[in-house]
Amino acid sequence: MAIAKAERLMNLALCLLGTRRPLSKRELRDSIEAYVEAFGPGNGAGGSEDSFNRMFERDKDDLRELGLVIETVESLEGEIGYLARRDSNRLPPITLDAEEAAALGVAAKVWQQARLAGAASGALQKLRAAGLPEDVDPYGPHGALEPRIPVHEAAFEPLMLACRDRRPVVFDYRKATAAHPEQRHVEPWALECWRGHWYLAGWDRDRGAERVFRLSRITGKVRSRGGRYTADVPDVVTVRETVASWAGEIADRSARIRLRSGAGYPLRAKATAVRELGDGWDELEIPYGHGLDAWLVEFGPDVVVLEPAELRADVVDRLRAVAKG
Repeated sequence: MAIAKAERLMNLALCLLGTRRPLSKRELRDSIEAYVEAFGPGNGAGGSEDSFNRMFERDKDDLRELGLVIETVESLEGEIGYLARRDSNRLPPITLDAEEAAALGVAAKVWQQARLAGAASGALQKLRAAGLPEDVDPYGPHGALEPRIPVHEAAFEPLMLACRDRRPVVFDYRKATAAHPEQRHVEPWALECWRGHWYLAGWDRDRGAERVFRLSRITGKVRSRGGRYTADVPDVVTVRETVASWAGEIADRSARIRLRSGAGYPLRAKATAVRELGDGWDELEIPYGHGLDAWLVEFGPDVVVLEPAELRADVVDRLRAVAKG
């Protein structure tokens, strides 16, 4: 449905931009295939004519919101016509200096592993055609750098489109503490990459609250659902801050763990105190925040939680869930 509407709007825009004289509603209705297929030729009447008028007014408003300047002109006979003059809808010349071109080049390389790679490369080619100097290499000044945002999850593209189009989705999600996935109904807000992982922030309809989902834990396909959002989308979606708090980055207390010597260097980097215990083990004191249990599980048998008791219990629960498959 979204593709059909986009094609209809594009055809309407091309008709309005390509005419030298104002076109009436009837002429536009007969010229655009989507209108003809939906409502028939322009000599229709009754409900068909009313439905076309409502769709045409919505399409015209959508094009104006996108920035197209559409003029309404009344002929001597009193007939209303529409056109979009090219001089009123022409963008100013694009001029980029070397630094701006380099920034665009780096941005294009960032997405080379995602489905956006083709769009990014095409954008640079269009800039070349629009007058970007041939002696300016958008990749050159940063040739030694390879900035990338890896996108390996199949859920990335459908969720990105759902965020853009404000479409509710349904997917199966397996929590770190669960042995099996469960279905989630979500109104997606925004995607963000944090520490090499992609996360989705949105409104969980089943729980009636904001939630953040790690894309690597989404199983199966992401399915779109019709209807509007039931919750307001925040002006600023703080995905990174939410994930940081859930990942233990925001800590308000300490935990004591035993760590095998020569292992767990990320834990050692965060430790506020380290004491050798002998027999190949060290004792560490590390910041304790929400989500620390999930992180400790990743180190497997190299970590033993000493205290607090609730952290130890959470780690044991996660390990049991992993053992169950």
